[in-house]
Amino acid sequence: MNSSSMPDEKSLFARNRLLLGEEKAERIAGSKVIVFGVGGVGSWCAESLVRSGIRDLTIVDSDNVALSNINRQLPATIRTIGMPKVDVLKSRFLEINPFANIIALNKLYSSENASSFNIQDYDYVVDAIDSLSHKAHLILNVTEIGVPLFSSMGAALKIDPQKVKVAEFWKVYGCPLARALRKKFKQNKQYPAKKFQCVYSPELLTNAGETDDDDLSSENFVKPVTNGTMAHVTAIFGFTLAGLIIQDIVSKL
Repeated sequence: MNSSSMPDEKSLFARNRLLLGEEKAERIAGSKVIVFGVGGVGSWCAESLVRSGIRDLTIVDSDNVALSNINRQLPATIRTIGMPKVDVLKSRFLEINPFANIIALNKLYSSENASSFNIQDYDYVVDAIDSLSHKAHLILNVTEIGVPLFSSMGAALKIDPQKVKVAEFWKVYGCPLARALRKKFKQNKQYPAKKFQCVYSPELLTNAGETDDDDLSSENFVKPVTNGTMAHVTAIFGFTLAGLIIQDIVSKL
């Protein structure tokens, strides 16, 4: 499509505007969101945000696409193996909305570089990080700053989409990741400064298969083993996170 035939931004999201009205659609477009982790959950969240009309989106992830990502991660195809996930997604998102401001940060969030993300400049933060220590620090940091946070708990070892739920962090049940986070906070005597909503599922299956595939990277939060995952569950986690943000935006008008 050449520049002369490029549609305007409003026409790209005409169905959103039809449902929500002009004022709410504009409020969505003007909101600034940062997503930490764009794997099986975060990638679908980020895409849903872009298709919902979020214009200003930052995506953060240090990983390259791997063969083991193909079953559930939006940026993963045979063609993109070895490419930075954030670069693949930025290209895709700009094909969805060429008017968007997509910032792709190919790096890992940690306590050492936390200040470099300028979290205070965002309207919303999405936590889709796998690493327990980095996830815990992000939660403490964001809730202390006071920016609204929506967090994904563990999405592996699940197959039933009807069991995906939303709850305030301290009310999440049946999730090993939430349990590990609470234990870490209590041991360190450091606690989130504000309440925040989580997407989780109490379903917990066990791996029925075995693999000796060297390409399977260990992506579990405690990282002793690789756990199985399904795309429809990780995507629902991601879409739910995006939905929580959109609902929060429109509820304030």
